[in-house]
Order: sequence, then C-alpha cells, then structure tokens
Amino acid sequence: MVRGSELLLRDLDLPTGSLPDGLKGDAAIYIGRWQGQPCRLLPVSRKHPVPAGLTTESLQSAEPCLSLELLSLGALGAQILHWENNSRCCSRCGGQMARIPGESGKKCGNCSALHFPHIHPCVIVLVRRGEEVLLVRKAEWADGRYGLVAGFLDQGECLEEAVTRELLEETGIRVQNIRYVGSQSWPFPSQLMAGFVADYAGGEIVVEEKELEDARWFAVTDLPTLPPKRSIARYLIDTFAVAM
Repeated sequence: MVRGSELLLRDLDLPTGSLPDGLKGDAAIYIGRWQGQPCRLLPVSRKHPVPAGLTTESLQSAEPCLSLELLSLGALGAQILHWENNSRCCSRCGGQMARIPGESGKKCGNCSALHFPHIHPCVIVLVRRGEEVLLVRKAEWADGRYGLVAGFLDQGECLEEAVTRELLEETGIRVQNIRYVGSQSWPFPSQLMAGFVADYAGGEIVVEEKELEDARWFAVTDLPTLPPKRSIARYLIDTFAVAM
C-alpha cells in the first residue's frame, strides 16, 4: 500500500491477508511475487488516515529503517502509480487506455497506439580537483545538505554532452576525462540516473541561482552533510571523492 511517497507497513513489513477497514482492493494492481507470495500494489489517498495497526515509512527518508529490497519495492510501486496516473488517455488521440496483459504498457482503445512507461534519463556527476570535490545545494534540500550537479538529458544529446552542459549552466565549471560509472533507477517519480566522474578543467564557480542556492569546492577531509547512502550521488562521493 502506497500513500504518496509513503509505504504502509505492519511491523516494518508488507501487510498480508485481508485489507484494513476502509480500504477497497478494486484499484489493486498485481505486480509479481514477493517472498513467494502474490504481491499487489494498492494506492491509498493522502487524505486517508493510516489504518489501525499500520505505520508509514517514507520512501525518501534520509535514514530509512527498512531493507534496501523493501525500499526498492516500495519505490517501484510509487513509480508504477505515477505511470498509471499519467497514462489514462492516449497522447496521440485522447482515447482511453487499457493495460496490455502481462506487460507494463498500455494500448489505446481508439487508435490502437501502444504506450509504455516514460523513463526520464538524467546525468549526475562528481567533479574532482586534486583533493577537492565540487558540491552543490538546492534551497529545498535539508539544512546543510550538499549533493552533486545533475540534470535531465536534452534532445539530441549524448550522456557526456549533458554532463558538460549541466556543469557549465549551473556552476560555470569545465571538465575533462568524463567517465561513466553506473546507473540507478530513481523513481521520484520516473528518472534513470546515469552517474559520472570527471576532472576539473577550468573556470570559476558562478552559481545559476534559478537552479542552485550554493556551489563550492570541499576538501575530501571536510565534507558537509551528504545525500543518503542509498543514492547514486552518495555512492559516487564515497567511492571516487579522492582522485585515483
């Protein structure tokens, strides 16, 4: 059961058996098997009170008390519901959409167009300058937390070009030796983060104030509050902060 960005739990695990009073299973979506049992996804309105015997856990908590596997399952549920809410009508003709059995896609009942979940590619990059790293801060983040430059891919760009453009636009920094590290699904609501490491090549920091509140170089021995460990941003910092 997913309520906004919260997972409803019983004793820090998925509830089993009948639904709590006040909830109906009409909107439940079968998504596979979990620990050998059929698993269904049920959206719960943000206005609905937490049923008796259940608790909530934020899928975006900085210090989650759930396993990575259960957090990932909950995040998948939130991503599926985002697709459900944004795929009711065909973007080609406006007709009603219906699920394709056994797949994640939908088919328009009017023009027969096929549609599949929209995954939005993003780049995120750790820039190194000797024993320093470039970290940035958005105003809406938790107090004192810094992270990495990131942004969506533009049409016609490859991933490395997006890295170069985002850094220039947001910080005025130029880089070289751009290396791909890995990727992470970030379903808040539907991103795929492609992680990179790059070396400083020139420029002085000029903060793009529409995007960022601050950007600065930090010594790797004196880092501020960082993103949670489950994020690719934190993996890049923890693994590649010191030049290799």
